[in-house]
Amino acid sequence: MLINPDRFRQSIEEMARIGATKGGGVHRLTLSDADKQARDLFAKWADDAGLELQIDEMGNMFARRSGREDDAPPAMAGSHLDSVPNGGRFDGSLGVLAALEAVRTLNDKKILTKRPIEIVNWTNEEGPRFPPSMMGSGVFAGAISLEAAYEARDSEGARLLDELERIGYRGDAPCVPKSIGSYLELHIEQGPALVSEGIQVGVVEGIFGLTWLRVTMKGERDHAGPTPMHMRRDAMVGAARTIAAIREIPGKLHPEFVATVGEFSLSPNAINVIPDEVMFSVDFRHSEPELLNKARKLIEEAAQREAAKENLEVEIQEVGGSTPTAFDESVAQAVRSACEESGYSHRSMWSAAGHDARYAADLGPTAMIFVPCVAGKSHSEEEDMDWEDAYRGCDILARALVKMADS
Repeated sequence: MLINPDRFRQSIEEMARIGATKGGGVHRLTLSDADKQARDLFAKWADDAGLELQIDEMGNMFARRSGREDDAPPAMAGSHLDSVPNGGRFDGSLGVLAALEAVRTLNDKKILTKRPIEIVNWTNEEGPRFPPSMMGSGVFAGAISLEAAYEARDSEGARLLDELERIGYRGDAPCVPKSIGSYLELHIEQGPALVSEGIQVGVVEGIFGLTWLRVTMKGERDHAGPTPMHMRRDAMVGAARTIAAIREIPGKLHPEFVATVGEFSLSPNAINVIPDEVMFSVDFRHSEPELLNKARKLIEEAAQREAAKENLEVEIQEVGGSTPTAFDESVAQAVRSACEESGYSHRSMWSAAGHDARYAADLGPTAMIFVPCVAGKSHSEEEDMDWEDAYRGCDILARALVKMADS
């Protein structure tokens, strides 16, 4: 391997001790004290590697290694160090620390690339504390305004700007779009395709588009005992039938189409009262815009149909979403070439999960690298991976990064 596996593993394990949970995961919410500790450790390692660290107004961290043509747009690689509540120790940090190991390897071999290399740790990729997700890269790409990001608040009312300043990571560099020579992001797959097929590396050619809807159904509150069944306007019944219909939609559209109802609330939520209002979310994803549009139409039709059966009012609101993003073929080919040189099995695929690469693709040629995770599990303490898969991913990142930095 090009990289030093032992040094790489030590870095992963040391980072995983910050915010470690009893179940073997990590709890490092954005701009928490644990996030600060992770950032401080990364900053120390960057300094030890002789990198110039720059922090922008959103707290995005860029560790720069000079190139022969130092004014050229950088070859960038990285991911994030924040986590979901009680998340996994590889999600995000694998990509940041693999990029660091790639640079350490170049230092060991005294290799100077044509372009400068920048390792990035994006702020608030996960988003559960300060929605929306991918906020740091979104502001950097100009898709989210800095002012809106600063005003984001967590469930306890804490403001993102105040927390950024509290932990000392509101930087001086402007967080504005700039040209990048290329962007590579290594990540665990967070799904079962690679592990179930026995494939070692995923060459990620794009990220699914997604739509988030919030459906509200309103009926009439009444007593659960005396009210005859034929006189009821039960919002729960309309919602339940709609959710069951939504579950069947992906099978009608495409094998890789996914749809999820993740939020649900009802009023008055009492055992002896007919519910008068139900709210639920719908998250659906795919790579084809036409199928996303068709799914939305089918969801709306199902909601209207089931609401009519119960004589309910229905409101459907879009609360978020993104278009499918295809990555750059030249960067994807650099990853394929690295796999072929190393003898690693690989397959092309799209990501159903969102990543910072989605916004980086707006600024320069971008692709991602996936490696298997045990049982495809992620966003939980059960997330795990074989160390050989981690080493392979880091090795491929290092080889592809050098290709892009010398292009």
